[in-house]
Amino acid sequence: MSAYSLPLRTLVLSTAFSLSAMFVTPAFAFSDDEARRAILELREQVNKLTEQSRRVRLQQADQIEMLQQEMAKMRGQLEQLNWQQQLEQRSSTDQSGGNTPQVADPQEQAAFETPMGLFRAGKYKEAASSFGQFLQAYPNSQLAPEARFYQGSSRYASKDFKESIQGLQQMVRDTPDDPRAPDALLVIAASQIELNDVKGAKASLQRIVKDYPDTSAAETARSRLKLLQ
Repeated sequence: MSAYSLPLRTLVLSTAFSLSAMFVTPAFAFSDDEARRAILELREQVNKLTEQSRRVRLQQADQIEMLQQEMAKMRGQLEQLNWQQQLEQRSSTDQSGGNTPQVADPQEQAAFETPMGLFRAGKYKEAASSFGQFLQAYPNSQLAPEARFYQGSSRYASKDFKESIQGLQQMVRDTPDDPRAPDALLVIAASQIELNDVKGAKASLQRIVKDYPDTSAAETARSRLKLLQ
């Protein structure tokens, strides 16, 4: 073997290995690229699923909140309907169980019966206005407290809560011993609840229990106070 044979062989082998590395290395590099792409795609899918899950949770939360609001609204409507029904049942009797007060003047009685008819028909805005006309025409009538009570009740039924409270509070101040006074305080309390004045409603209900303990209104006030606790 010549002196140049070994280096030549080494050179050939080295070259062969180098060429082999040139062809093999890109194959490994290609596999790494594919893996990176797969990881990136997987991350993107996970992000999409996470975002979709977040949107679904938000939609569900919105739907639950809407359902809760609808239920609260329905409870409020049911409460108002129940109270209106109670008012209509009481519209022909006073607290002692007698008939609605009568007056000697048939024209005055007819003027009172007109808004009462509107109230019984559920035409509350018209009834409130008609009761106002009666009170202007007959401010000192024996029927005036009754008219003020139903005017306030009509305003409550038509959701004019502030005016209902104002008119009924004036009625109670002017005629605290009238049989309708405890009922008027019940309507005031109901209006205050509609206006989110829970403290005021409790005070009105407590006054009924304190000042008119033996009336049916006091029994109602006690049950409503339990609900407000």
